[in-house]
Amino acid sequence: MSLVMDKENVFLTSFDRLERRWSVDSPPWVQRLRRAAMAHFVETGFPTTGHEEWRFTDVSPLVDVSFEPARPPSQLPAPEELEEAASLPKGSRRIVFVNGHYQHDLSTGRAAAKGVLVGRLAEAIRTRRDLVEPHLGRHAGYQDQPFVALNTAFLDDGALVYLAPGTVVEEPIHVLYVWTATDRASVAHPRNLIVAESHAEAQIVETYLGLGEDVSFTNVVTEIVLAPGAIVDHYKLQREGREAFHMGTVQVQQQRESTFSSHLISLGGSLVRNETNTRLAGEGCRSTLNGLYMAAGRQHMDSRTRIDHEKPHCQSRELYKGILDDRAKGVFNGKIFVHQDAQKTDAKQTNQTLLLSDRAQINTKPQLEIFADDVKCTHGATVGQLDEEALFYLRSRGIAHERARNLLVYAFTNEVVRSIRLEPIRAQLGQILLAARGLPADTPIEETS
Repeated sequence: MSLVMDKENVFLTSFDRLERRWSVDSPPWVQRLRRAAMAHFVETGFPTTGHEEWRFTDVSPLVDVSFEPARPPSQLPAPEELEEAASLPKGSRRIVFVNGHYQHDLSTGRAAAKGVLVGRLAEAIRTRRDLVEPHLGRHAGYQDQPFVALNTAFLDDGALVYLAPGTVVEEPIHVLYVWTATDRASVAHPRNLIVAESHAEAQIVETYLGLGEDVSFTNVVTEIVLAPGAIVDHYKLQREGREAFHMGTVQVQQQRESTFSSHLISLGGSLVRNETNTRLAGEGCRSTLNGLYMAAGRQHMDSRTRIDHEKPHCQSRELYKGILDDRAKGVFNGKIFVHQDAQKTDAKQTNQTLLLSDRAQINTKPQLEIFADDVKCTHGATVGQLDEEALFYLRSRGIAHERARNLLVYAFTNEVVRSIRLEPIRAQLGQILLAARGLPADTPIEETS
């Protein structure tokens, strides 16, 4: 049963109106995909806390808002403002969307290298069916994921990143979604498709940035496909405004001896849920999932992961850390599923949460399901407050109480921050975390170790 049926009807009415426009230039296979997804969403509706997968995340604050499809922005941010806010190197390869709409003038960058295609998904659907159809909607299934169903129903535009076999991209590719001021509660459903053919390598950064404090809803799905031997280092940085809602799914498909790493940083938003799922569908795959979420006030952060070990001799590592203050709530649900054929699996999962307030709450559920008998798997979760002995030690060295407290909080994040290989992103995140704890920007990193 749906949460609030009238709200599904609002989305259905919007879908009917938009579908008439899309039908002009959308190929039949995309139209069928949209209609099937919308039919499924209308049938199942929004999830409630009665659903096990949504037990600790109540989406009624989102459902209670009457969202309208985002309109093109009346004014664009300056390129310099974006570069500073998102730590974009000047002239870097990027594709930019503002309020859900592609912006050609902000997407300028270096010319695409041979073997690399970075462009609009909407255009690729029309002109590069050979690249898109084999993957779009094939990996991120909507049958048991209501927000993926909603995103697929409104599938229209987003980013396509395609790497031809053997292509190695030295500089990061940036996909940037920005919210600016709007005059109404607005929703966008970006869809990203990233395909790395055999032995291709790239670093890809997805950034979701709020430059205003209006109510917005980002419902995004990213499908990532790694062919044999491909290497993809993926970053998702979520820094939308405090009135924002964000529902995000990253679905990864890995083939033989491919290597995937994910770095999820979630700092903004009122109600946020990020899912990262990867299928190790070939022998010898490696997968790393790292995450850091920080919430205060009444923010709600939900992080969910699933790693499917389907073939032998694969390795996965997972580290998620959370910092919760005031009345903030956090959820971590991570599952490692080892299939019967996945002998010699090597998997490790860790979740650590730091509570800075007696009123902050965390629900953590690390899980292992193992159906093979020759594996090495561990998982664990810790929840705690600041170490009083460490705090006393810093105080004994003449460091004021509040500064000592903030240094320990910052130190808690270091393991995740240092795993970020892109220096501009690592530096920016470090400055954001220092500022959040009231520490000067020139605080020596050694002081927090």
